[in-house]
Amino acid sequence: MSGILKGMRVVEGSAFVAVPLAGMTLAQMGAEVIRFDRIGGGLDAGRWPLAPSGQSLFWAGLNKGKKSIAVDMRRPEGQELVTRIVTAPGQDAGMFLTNLRVRGWMDYETLSRHRADLIMVTLTGDRHGRPQVDYTVNPALGVPAMTGPEGWADPVAHALPAWDIAAGHLVVSSLLAAERERLRHGRGQEVEVALKDVAAATIGHLGMIGDAAVNGRDRPKAGNALYGAYGQDFPCACGRRVMVIGLTSRQWRGLVTATGSADAMAALAARTGRDLNDEGARWELRDEITDILRPWFAARRVADFAADFDAAGLTWSVFRTVREALAEDADLGPENPIFSVLDQPGLGRFPVPGHPAAFGAHARTPPAPAPVLGADTEAVLGDVVGLSDTEIAQLFDAGVVQSPRYAAVG
Repeated sequence: MSGILKGMRVVEGSAFVAVPLAGMTLAQMGAEVIRFDRIGGGLDAGRWPLAPSGQSLFWAGLNKGKKSIAVDMRRPEGQELVTRIVTAPGQDAGMFLTNLRVRGWMDYETLSRHRADLIMVTLTGDRHGRPQVDYTVNPALGVPAMTGPEGWADPVAHALPAWDIAAGHLVVSSLLAAERERLRHGRGQEVEVALKDVAAATIGHLGMIGDAAVNGRDRPKAGNALYGAYGQDFPCACGRRVMVIGLTSRQWRGLVTATGSADAMAALAARTGRDLNDEGARWELRDEITDILRPWFAARRVADFAADFDAAGLTWSVFRTVREALAEDADLGPENPIFSVLDQPGLGRFPVPGHPAAFGAHARTPPAPAPVLGADTEAVLGDVVGLSDTEIAQLFDAGVVQSPRYAAVG
């Protein structure tokens, strides 16, 4: 595999979203990422969404470009193999990502005895080591209380695992930072990241904690309105719905000009004594602004104004389902260079994304599909652990490891 991280080897033992996402991101930048799973598949092997075949689209999506080894980690022989894979020699090896830390054999204290400069990035649920996922972190920190329609009493959870995604990328940056220190000073270390801390830090960075502390208030639910400025959704004559944004002064002026609402907005400003060039004033007067704009959108189809909005450089979008986006938005298909259409056995043919970043000194690498569980067991045992063909065959015969090829032959 080519890419900016070519030559780096990272071992991953993980489940759920954040750490698999981190490993996949490193693989898509060129690192050799070896994922180990228990025989028969790990916790994510059958996670939804599923293809018609029953295979997990979730697992395939988060494990693109990795190598896979299937091993029975309940047995001492399997634990020894994982230890040797994680701590194998090499300047660009000895890096381990996990959220499945197992005390006694798969923790930093034990593994670092086999390789003193080991870098191990461990994701936990919270700083106390308790399990957490997005659907528990968000309620704990108040996010569902500010999400949903205005006036809606119940909390609203979110379908996008935002903290998992943020944590996954923080795992990547933490690993690369630790590797930089190892290159400079020769020492390894364990890096611990807690999912809840990622979320807590983020809402702190965004001013939400400060708002609650110094203003003594909770942010209210505001539906699809853009908090603190102007942004709103509107139904159109064709039955479609659009989102328009007036966050910056340029965005606001463009929206007013495109909708021919300058006189009405001036009258609103005069009546209220507020300057609509101030984004805070636009937020506080959002209902009145929406009342002015709603008839304009209700009288028009999206096709009537889409080209004009784009020509004016407005910030706007049509609301779509994922299926509609796949059919209508070229950014989800091969016209976008991050995507390649892959025909994957058991999954089907559809656009698959590679790494979103374009590195100027490296050609963009097309996405590689996820491996079949255990597809690289033999290669990893030979190339990384250094076992002979006879030793590898004995492990297969004993059921310590597994691969599709050996199962087919056996």
